[in-house]
Amino acid sequence: MIELATNFYLVTAPNKSRFPFCNTFLLKGAETVIIDAGFDTDTLLDIDKEHRIDILVFSHSHPDHILNWHLLKDRHILMPVETPDAITDLQLLGERFTGTRERGAYWARHIAEGLGIHPMREPDGRFKDGDVLELAGFKLKPIHAPGHLDDHYVFFEQDTGILLTSDIDFSGFGPFYFQPEGNIEKFKTSIQKVMTLPYSLVASSHKMPIKGDATDDFNKFSAGFDRHMEKVLSICETPRTMEEMVSLSPVYNKRMPLEVIRDTFEEGMISKWMELLIREGRITKNGNHYVKTKT
Repeated sequence: MIELATNFYLVTAPNKSRFPFCNTFLLKGAETVIIDAGFDTDTLLDIDKEHRIDILVFSHSHPDHILNWHLLKDRHILMPVETPDAITDLQLLGERFTGTRERGAYWARHIAEGLGIHPMREPDGRFKDGDVLELAGFKLKPIHAPGHLDDHYVFFEQDTGILLTSDIDFSGFGPFYFQPEGNIEKFKTSIQKVMTLPYSLVASSHKMPIKGDATDDFNKFSAGFDRHMEKVLSICETPRTMEEMVSLSPVYNKRMPLEVIRDTFEEGMISKWMELLIREGRITKNGNHYVKTKT
């Protein structure tokens, strides 16, 4: 548990807060609040036993952020207005994340059920961009930051200057935007918007906090877009079908163990770049084949 300010803590999770976990934020005051439920069962239950959690706030609805929500299902729950009804059905949530019914069923069976994720209930309240959540003596301003997911939010605490950037997470891999809701241009815009806030400390969902100016960290994270693009462009020197590009795995380098999920991620990332690069005239599509445009 890392103190970011008086009564404001970052709680780390196992596996250095990598998927399927994430950092959780604990706020203590007249009530006890946590932001996201992505830490392990034992830690969550220990904190609840010691502090009695009253309110659970979600930054967005990815599995590592909702992981153990069911242990607090009787508490007051707040979600973004953009979070869809699909959260109440694992099959629908899987379809939302993977794009097809068949892959959605696989996701529900092998990912959600494998991780022990429970279908969520409708929240007790919803917040939107520009609201101010006065919780536990803090003033949290939710800021909509789509591109990663449609309901992705960051939070700026107005008195302390603490900025919680959620999955603008400064990972070495870079931005993650493979799902149908992912959008490269929106994600870039969100990062630019967030990094201009008057923060004094930045804390994300998967890395340790950064004190002071985090401009270099934001820029390094954003550089992941160009890195992904160059990898995709490099395999299009000769015409490729989408299937051929996915099999080459330029973004993930075949490092994920579940082939179906890996190929789903890979296809999503490549597809986003094909759409953008075709619009920019840098990729040409001939039938089912994509090729780098000659200059």
